[in-house]
Amino acid sequence: MEFEFTGRHVEITPAIERLARKELEKLGRILDSAPMRAHIILTSEKYRQCTEIIVYWRDSVFAGQAENSDLSQSISAAAGRVQKQVLRLNDKFKSKKRKRVLARVVAEATGPENAAAARIIPARRYRVKPMTAEEAATLVQDSPDQFIVFRDAETNKVGVLYKRKDKNFGLIEL
Repeated sequence: MEFEFTGRHVEITPAIERLARKELEKLGRILDSAPMRAHIILTSEKYRQCTEIIVYWRDSVFAGQAENSDLSQSISAAAGRVQKQVLRLNDKFKSKKRKRVLARVVAEATGPENAAAARIIPARRYRVKPMTAEEAATLVQDSPDQFIVFRDAETNKVGVLYKRKDKNFGLIEL
């Protein structure tokens, strides 16, 4: 994280810098490793110590202000406000992420009553290559795919080789 300090009628000491870095270090654990930049503005007016913290991360800007008679409490309060905004954004990201659904749950949901809701999802296209059934078996075994469509080099027929649940292969010749 990159820090920039501005003091208005306040001398920024190493202790103040350490405190601000320590308070904002928590944000690095919450957000991913994308570069962050923080601008900390410290102001002193009579008996009031004001802190304004602005954190830039990706396309987001988080800002927190706090006022107190003690500068360290002001820094902690402003950092707390920024942290609250970051947590809110993080929760928003997590709730928008889709969770994996087990195949059994999907199969139950697509019963006869939901047959009208079923739709066809286009898959990638690939060329049907001439090869033997043994070559197709080695390709299916090494790939995450469950099946392969191939043209048998000996009979010139189109075939489908698929993985069975008992760890063997099934062959359908068309």
